[in-house]
Amino acid sequence: MQVSELSLLAERALIYEVLVNPKPGLVDPVSAGAHRDMDVFTFVDSATALRPYFEQVAKIGAAYPETDLRGLFHAIRPVGVQAEKTMLAATAGINTHKGAIFSLGVLVAATAWTMQQDAVLTVNRIIRAVQAMLAGLTANDFAGVQEKSPAELTAGEREYLKYGFTGIRGEAEAGFPAVTEWALPFLRTQAAGDRNTRLLDTFMVIVAHTRDSNVIKRAGTADIIPWVHDQTAAYFQLGGAQTAAGRQFLTDLNATFIDRNLSLGGSADLLILTIYLALVFDWLPFHEEDQT
Repeated sequence: MQVSELSLLAERALIYEVLVNPKPGLVDPVSAGAHRDMDVFTFVDSATALRPYFEQVAKIGAAYPETDLRGLFHAIRPVGVQAEKTMLAATAGINTHKGAIFSLGVLVAATAWTMQQDAVLTVNRIIRAVQAMLAGLTANDFAGVQEKSPAELTAGEREYLKYGFTGIRGEAEAGFPAVTEWALPFLRTQAAGDRNTRLLDTFMVIVAHTRDSNVIKRAGTADIIPWVHDQTAAYFQLGGAQTAAGRQFLTDLNATFIDRNLSLGGSADLLILTIYLALVFDWLPFHEEDQT
């Protein structure tokens, strides 16, 4: 594995995620889900436009000479701001991957930095680098948010003020535990079937163990989360994507999400990170039986 390969894996992770279907309320090759302003082609346009961004953050990570990695995050953050503009130019102003620009950009930079250290590359070492990069992120980003006018608040800031939820910032600062403690272990040791089946079940594991900020935003209340978790529990009780009953349940749930204009965009971003790490470590072969 070379640093130069990381951007390709990041791009591939973005594309793999949008191909997985049916993810409740989300864009896939069959449907635009609850996103009437985009489709699968929009996501492919965005993913391919962002590959130079991932190349850049990988180079910055690989060349970063310090052990205090907070400076590495500050070095890539303005690059991410420019990447958002690149994304919007590629999608005619549609936000497809803003969350992934942040979270996957951090993960790629952390991977590249870790690869340049004289140590075996592991998920734990990459995650320790992420945590070092993002130390103090939530305290810094939410400082003074109470003084902002309602019109200035982002969706994440509104959820922080209303519920105390730190969203993707808190998840990232903690080292993406939804990915490392739930999604990756499930994908490696319990998921079965073809790649779509394995990734679909892995996605639902993520949904089961997170409070998706996007679905809260669309529902207008965090009270939606227990219902979402009940749906994931019912899905796995039916056998998940490996059974006809589980697949039908998810098809019906997708229709419900679309009818209610709900979307699990935060969980989709975490699936992207899971796929990226699985590709880095070659844990997502074509044939499930080839996994080791």
